[in-house]
Amino acid sequence: MFYQLYELNHAMMAPWRTAADAMRLAFSNPMNPISHTYFGRATAAGLEVFERTTRRYGKPEFGLPETLIDGQPVGVHERIVWREPFCNLIHFERALPKGRAADPKVLIVAPMSGHYATLLRGTVEALLPHSDIYITDWIDARMVPLSEGNFDLDDYIDYVIQMLHFLGPDTHVIGVCQPAVPVLAAVAVMEAAGDPLSPASMTLMGGPIDTRINPTAVNKLAEERPIEWFRDNVVMPVPWPQPGFMRMVYPGFLQLSGFMSMNLDRHLIAHKEFFAHLVKNDGDAAEKHRDFYDEYLAVMDLTAEFYLQTVQVVFMQHALPKGEMMHRGRRVDTTAIKKVALLTVEGENDDISGLGQTKAAQTICTNIPEHMRMHYMQPDVGHYGVFNGSRFRREIAPRIVAFQREHARHTNPVKQVIKGGKTA
Repeated sequence: MFYQLYELNHAMMAPWRTAADAMRLAFSNPMNPISHTYFGRATAAGLEVFERTTRRYGKPEFGLPETLIDGQPVGVHERIVWREPFCNLIHFERALPKGRAADPKVLIVAPMSGHYATLLRGTVEALLPHSDIYITDWIDARMVPLSEGNFDLDDYIDYVIQMLHFLGPDTHVIGVCQPAVPVLAAVAVMEAAGDPLSPASMTLMGGPIDTRINPTAVNKLAEERPIEWFRDNVVMPVPWPQPGFMRMVYPGFLQLSGFMSMNLDRHLIAHKEFFAHLVKNDGDAAEKHRDFYDEYLAVMDLTAEFYLQTVQVVFMQHALPKGEMMHRGRRVDTTAIKKVALLTVEGENDDISGLGQTKAAQTICTNIPEHMRMHYMQPDVGHYGVFNGSRFRREIAPRIVAFQREHARHTNPVKQVIKGGKTA
């Protein structure tokens, strides 16, 4: 019933949001003399804050129409090249100059943890000048009909393997945050099977490989309660009239409320400052606030089976670092990884995946040669700064690019011709 009440609340607020937006336009219209007064600006600002804090935020766009290649601007076109019921694979096709050698193929596995893949817009933007980028675009579970079946952690691992097969040899994979575990598991499964299409390198960034190390508030919550508590309190059916009606999900709005409550004072201060910027006509600062929260407040639902299995396997049982994780009835053996180079990246102030949790991958992948592994800890950044922001662009992205080029399996990776794929 809770999800239905949440939807009903949104529906009931719709007329008020419409009225608030209309009044905001009236009080901010330069033809209205009141708009040039403090009262007019304060009223318009208050109405915008009300409208933005009560609206439903839709899926954002990547909005990356071009990038720089060898110092020259080139066009970028998004194309879905592979699709399954719960995920699309987006290729950022760059209009490379004729005759220019291809760049390394990079599969970015975006988090399936409540936000859309566009949360990694900055990651894609920073790597586009140097790499042929593909990214997972996970589908909002409430938009997937029940007839499409279930989706759990085993399916997630299968999807990663299928995408690596689709992209072909000499692909590099990056797992950002939550995907670090399934990406590492997928690579271990491929290596154990002697799969020739296992990736050339694997980069894991701010991921919960071993949450026993420096546990955060998120980790502690998972350990304090039994799995039945999560099943009874945060899993609920999708309400009508959504396409996924009656599918059991972990709603995105619950995930978002949990994250916001961890830093509630910071969000309240941000909205207070947003109001002040609007009153002062500080357009640049107000626009930065809009851009951030347009992304941050856009959330998606997760299938209940994926969410519950992840909580149990990753955060309660710590199955992967213990060597007990199973996939399709077989143990995931990280010691089987021998040919895939490993780069782990952490943020010093990460309050989601504590310092050392991602580096644990270096410990459990014992058979990767020393010259094929590297760990980097970025000072003075939190979780978001591991994959976005100025320090990511300046310090982390160049290291990722250099690591991938160093460990490409072809003699000259820059001259590799990328095999085309068929649009699904």
